Amino acid sequence: MKVAVVTGSSRGIGKAIALRLAKEGYNIVVNYARSKEAALQTASEIEALGRKALVVKANVGKVEKIQEMFAQIDEAFGRVDVLINNAASGVLRPAMELEEAHWDWTMDINSKALLFCAQEAAKRMEKVGGGKIVSISSLGSIRYLENYTAVGVSKAAVESLTRYLAVELAAKNISVNAVSGGAVDTDALKHFPNREELLADAIAKTPAGRMVEPEDIVNAVLFLLSDQAEMIRGQTIIVDGGRSLLI
Repeated sequence: MKVAVVTGSSRGIGKAIALRLAKEGYNIVVNYARSKEAALQTASEIEALGRKALVVKANVGKVEKIQEMFAQIDEAFGRVDVLINNAASGVLRPAMELEEAHWDWTMDINSKALLFCAQEAAKRMEKVGGGKIVSISSLGSIRYLENYTAVGVSKAAVESLTRYLAVELAAKNISVNAVSGGAVDTDALKHFPNREELLADAIAKTPAGRMVEPEDIVNAVLFLLSDQAEMIRGQTIIVDGGRSLLI
């Protein structure tokens, strides 16, 4: 039975990806940092689908926690086939108000985590003949979003790292890509002071005529994990209903 590790999968897009992968036949590693109850709820929904779920508390911004998580995965499942690098955090402030601690926190969880989770996952994927790594990015990596400096830069690093990993891991039969979403109305958006404004703007200025839903992101991730995407490597697929095409 194939195993998918989904970081930050207790809620939001991470949870939606975890549940879809369970429906597709994967056993799931549910990773969380703070929301234990939500992680356990996700696990019970996965188990209701007839799959196994391993719940692991780990702040993926810390390398030793990543290593501990993969040691637990070895014990429970003994393999890794898919890594979904979804966990994200960040301080929402203008550039001039960012402090070093804000920067380090955001870069550690959003960018550093991909490198060190990928290292651990790739070692295990190699043993089973290959695997897939998909990261979740956002439009703030290539466009200006208000108060989004630290997060936007961290996501740009994710997209760049996706290219480097795609080349270096190709020989191990591991493909690496990313999916970048427009504004998706999940719990994360509740932290934005201008949430209502963002939502109204997203609907008004999306050529497709509606907001991006979590399922739209999940569908793109599932495509990148499929055999049809075999020759897509190191790319960031933008799923935004055309929002980023407008000035």
